[in-house]
Formats: sequence, structure tokens, C-alpha cells
Amino acid sequence: MGQAPVLFRGIGHSVNPANTLHTYKPKDQTFKSSLLTGSAISLVSVVQARNNARVLICGSLDLFSNRFLRYGVLKSGSSNKHDKSGNEQFVTEISKWVFHERGHLKVFSVEIYEWSGSSWRPYVADDVQVQFYMMSPYVLKNLPTDEKVEYQRLGYTSLSLSKQIPVRPFSHNEYERFIPAAFPYYGASFSTMVGFFIFTVVYLYNK
Repeated sequence: MGQAPVLFRGIGHSVNPANTLHTYKPKDQTFKSSLLTGSAISLVSVVQARNNARVLICGSLDLFSNRFLRYGVLKSGSSNKHDKSGNEQFVTEISKWVFHERGHLKVFSVEIYEWSGSSWRPYVADDVQVQFYMMSPYVLKNLPTDEKVEYQRLGYTSLSLSKQIPVRPFSHNEYERFIPAAFPYYGASFSTMVGFFIFTVVYLYNK
């Protein structure tokens, strides 16, 4: 966001699913002490569901008002006064995210694009993975930027594309004659035969 502060006048909230949400008036003495403090209180929250539905939770209507958007503000601890608050930029950016104008991905022919606000552009990331499995994973590796299948990242819509691919083991005549990874086993087999032969000779002919 920009350098101008964001003006907020309203109530805080909590979106922790383990706790019951509550609000109260600042002048009300129902609560002797605050139940939520510090990072447990949120002023503006956004939530994305598993179906990529997005929700904005805000305890202030003034945050979106024209008065706060155009209001001049003086940042605390600074002598520089801003002609406009940062509300307009904040509201614009957060609205783009909520209405899927930002952070919106789609899959087309196993390609991922990001909505830039006016068009779909290729999305580049190195943490997208592909997985082949039957009962348990056979292959799990990161994909290059031109092949993307499943992706979940904070702030973006989740992608999950499943495709059935037949997988069968090699036939006995399709393997290499000697597999480098099996050389230790070859050596163990031959050393066992040689050791058994020496043991037999020593046992039979040594008195």
C-alpha cells in the first residue's frame, strides 16, 4: 500500500472459528476487561473458502465513505501531511481481491494463468507440484513453469486438476540388462556364491 495512513472508525472483530464472536459498546461496562487484545483483534479480514468464494469482513462503514477517501491525514510521528488518506488505494485493492479481479487463477490444458485486472497472463511459480499415485504416491515433484496441475497459495484461488493416466510396470524384457542401481545386489549375489564355493572346498579337502 502507499505511504498515506488508512483511516478507520468502527469496531474490531475476531474470525477465529474456535471462539464465539461478540461485540460491545466502548462505554458499556458489561465487560470489565477486554477479552480480545493485540493480534487477536482484526479491523478488516478477508476469507477464502474451499470453493474459492471470498468474503470481506469489516467493522467500519466509514472506511468506505467518500469523506474518509478524500480526507487529509497527518501520519503519527511525522510532520508531513497527506492530502488524501490511503483509504482509496486500500479499498480499491481489497475490492479487486474480493471480486476475483486479483489473485484469480484458472486451469486450461494444464496451464495456469493469473488475472491481472484486464487480461489473463501466464502465472510463474516454482512451487507447483504434480503427483502420480495408486494407493500411495509413486511420483511427487515440482513442475516447471510451463506445466502446472495442482496449486494452493495464500491469496490465490486454489486449483485442482485430476487426470487419469494408466501406469503399468515394465515387462521382464523391457528392463535394461544390467541396472546400475542394482550393482550392489549383483556383487552380494556373486560374493555369496564364491564364499560358498570356498567354504565347500575347505570343508571337503581340508583335514
